[in-house]
Amino acid sequence: MGVGRSRTKIPQTDCVRRPAVAQARTMSGPRILLVVGGGIAAYKSCELVRQIRKEGGEVTCVLTEGGSHFVTPMALAALSEKPVYTTLWDLKNEAEMGHIQLSREADLVVVCPATADLMAKMAAGIADDLATTMLLATDKPVMAVPAMNVRMWQHAATTRNVQTLRDAGVDVMEPDEGTMACGEYGPGRLPDPLAIWQRIAWALGLGPVEVAPLPGSDPFASARFDESEHRDSGDIDLGGLTGGMVSQGRRKSRQAITFGDASFSHEDLGFTPEEAALAARKGEARSAPATDPDSLHPLREGPLSGRHVLITAGPTWEPIDPVRYIANRSSGKQGFAIAAAAAEAGARVTLVSGPVHLPTPPGVDRIDVESALQMAEAVRQALPADIAVMVAAVADWRVAQAADQKLKKRGSAPPALLLTENPDILATLATGPNRPPLVIGFAAETQDVIRYATEKRKRKGADWIIANDVSGDVMGGDVNAVHIVRADDVISLPEMPKEDVARALVERFADALPR
Repeated sequence: MGVGRSRTKIPQTDCVRRPAVAQARTMSGPRILLVVGGGIAAYKSCELVRQIRKEGGEVTCVLTEGGSHFVTPMALAALSEKPVYTTLWDLKNEAEMGHIQLSREADLVVVCPATADLMAKMAAGIADDLATTMLLATDKPVMAVPAMNVRMWQHAATTRNVQTLRDAGVDVMEPDEGTMACGEYGPGRLPDPLAIWQRIAWALGLGPVEVAPLPGSDPFASARFDESEHRDSGDIDLGGLTGGMVSQGRRKSRQAITFGDASFSHEDLGFTPEEAALAARKGEARSAPATDPDSLHPLREGPLSGRHVLITAGPTWEPIDPVRYIANRSSGKQGFAIAAAAAEAGARVTLVSGPVHLPTPPGVDRIDVESALQMAEAVRQALPADIAVMVAAVADWRVAQAADQKLKKRGSAPPALLLTENPDILATLATGPNRPPLVIGFAAETQDVIRYATEKRKRKGADWIIANDVSGDVMGGDVNAVHIVRADDVISLPEMPKEDVARALVERFADALPR
């Protein structure tokens, strides 16, 4: 499922010159050399590899030392079906000048994520590891996709380094704006892998593609089309694209281009006057989202502003008698983390929680329940919602008639319990008249995780299933590795803290909803 941002067509006309390599790649897929920097956004590089492969391209990965703390060489190798390069001191490869060969075999070098440190080294010409040495040695076009904290992105040193790279012919994308992993809000998030692929495809001349307008660019700024470089300066509807879209000062085969005059009012772009005033202050960092649920939560803004997100979390307890109960194991940590991330993203969040000992996330409306029947009723009453995320580990069965008094042992014979099936909250929600536009279930499996999750998604009628392997110590732990099983694909996220898993999922929730 693609992102919900509006797209702007780039026409294939003679008036826009592409790099010379574009002409050579029309008969086969592009060859991309992907440099994975060290940052929380590195997990998206796995999705980018998958997207490039899906479009027929080849990907060879160079993993920095920092990047290896977030994704593993094995994961990238499995997705790319090629060896992953990590060190300059590989005797076999460097006997053949491997870093030189790597820099020559690609059609395009993509640095993603490009951290502040990595871009500073690129701008200064530092070559102290495989990635930076290869970048200094390459004679191919280079694209950098930044991802960092908003303050780091707006720092004068980073601004200077970005301009130096653009002047040198590097195509530096603008980052997305949104909630950071650190909790702050502003420009600095890595763009969606689909948007990155579209930028790659456009740069390599792979036919008519849609390219997302640059986040953070001024939608009302006019751009100029260099008539000396092009035959015609007619109307070219490039929307919010600016000179930053394509590197300035391309060398040799890479031609510098700017874009035709375009003037837009805030009405043309769908902005209210208040939103236009905010857009005019682009580049100003905003503080972390509010944490006072009573007074500040309604003022939050983010990708889920104006949306209602309904989440279940924790276990259910099905009483046998006043002392004993049947339950599934669940700490509730992942569901509570998702609730917190959704609130940070500006959503109105209703959290229906089973019995857990966790504090209520700021800005979240919490409803405590104990049994599956109580949870099903609480979910029903919380509708309508834009997104339903059913994380709770609901017990499959309950005792048909719970005892009023504690059951006593009868010698060595266990009590006879008549069980009945609990309501299927996910399936009921997914097929009911008040079905939210996006319904997401969770699957905790111990084997054949993706296969069982795929079957569950179809059986329950959910849009997505978030699946994880609980055969280890995930239950009650602070880290998780999940697979997002959708109708047409599976996205696998590497192991990371549950808070980061939650932010990654919420980001995708927002992208999946129509704008």
